[in-house]
Amino acid sequence: MHGQFVWYELTTPDVDAAQKFYSRFTGWGTQKFDADYTMFTTGGTPVAGIFRLRPEMRDQGIPPNWMPYIESDNVDETARLAATLGGAVINGPADIPGTGRYAVVRDPQGAVFGIYKSSGPSRSWDGTAVVGRFSWHELMTTDWKAAFAFYQKLFGWDKQSEMDMGGGNMYAMWGKGKMYGGMFDRPAEMASMRPFWLCYIHVKDVGKAVEAATKGGAFVQRPRMDIPGGTIAILGDPQGAGFAVHDQMVSAAGSNWTPEGDATAAAKPAGKSATQSKAKSASTSRAATKKSSAKKSSAKKSSAKKSSAKKAPAKRAAGKKTSAKTSAGKKASAKKGSAKKASPRKSAKRRR
Repeated sequence: MHGQFVWYELTTPDVDAAQKFYSRFTGWGTQKFDADYTMFTTGGTPVAGIFRLRPEMRDQGIPPNWMPYIESDNVDETARLAATLGGAVINGPADIPGTGRYAVVRDPQGAVFGIYKSSGPSRSWDGTAVVGRFSWHELMTTDWKAAFAFYQKLFGWDKQSEMDMGGGNMYAMWGKGKMYGGMFDRPAEMASMRPFWLCYIHVKDVGKAVEAATKGGAFVQRPRMDIPGGTIAILGDPQGAGFAVHDQMVSAAGSNWTPEGDATAAAKPAGKSATQSKAKSASTSRAATKKSSAKKSSAKKSSAKKSSAKKAPAKRAAGKKTSAKTSAGKKASAKKGSAKKASPRKSAKRRR
């Protein structure tokens, strides 16, 4: 459905290592799309893609990173509207033969995301937490009110709640019926960080996931923290890409909060974890928190890629490279056959 998150893409210098690492704690399987693109699957269904971060991209300052794609009823119209609202189309719109159509956009504040429309059945996320899929999306930006107005016009998102995290710094939650995520203004101590998205992976048990991830070489950006009805933690993978994990286990307080449930409770933990995480890693997106430390700040996970018109347009890191300093570009991915029609894909050739 228009406005729902539909795909995620990891750009990393070591694809084989990434496949082994994430499978340790997510239960994800892998499936080849083509020689240049591999997909993560859950229950046999593709949910994300992996593309290799090339040396020339690294030379341009592009770090390992994750980037989300949002479903659009009309990619061309959404891209056109984004440009008229102050955003910039970094790559596309273009077709992924037999799969769908995509574009990569930078919002007015500088955060990068993808838009995608499948030529087959959609597998977008409706806000219901499902183990093995992503369950929360956080945007750190320079002006959350302006950013929200931008995304609302593009995708019809509704602001559902907001919470003061201290000092008047608000954490706003939004979605369509159910909550999809939150956004907040970048704290003053993190002025060097560029706007970006942090995606949370829903796991069965955050504690076990963190243990398995760290044994596999991950570093902890924000330690495991209880929230009403669950826990979260923010990490960086062995190659440096940031991500978060979330579960819905009942907390010590015995509450049954879920991201789509009590917004007020959700905002606080998410904000804290994200901010601290950002302070520690450039490639990790993280929610607003009063606890972040400027010393831990590093370069953000903004990234870009080159795209190749011949292959899945979603391989447009290069296209995004034009704004590598501010964007986290990635390429969409899709699976072969019927799976291909459900998600975006990318093409290495586009990243020359």
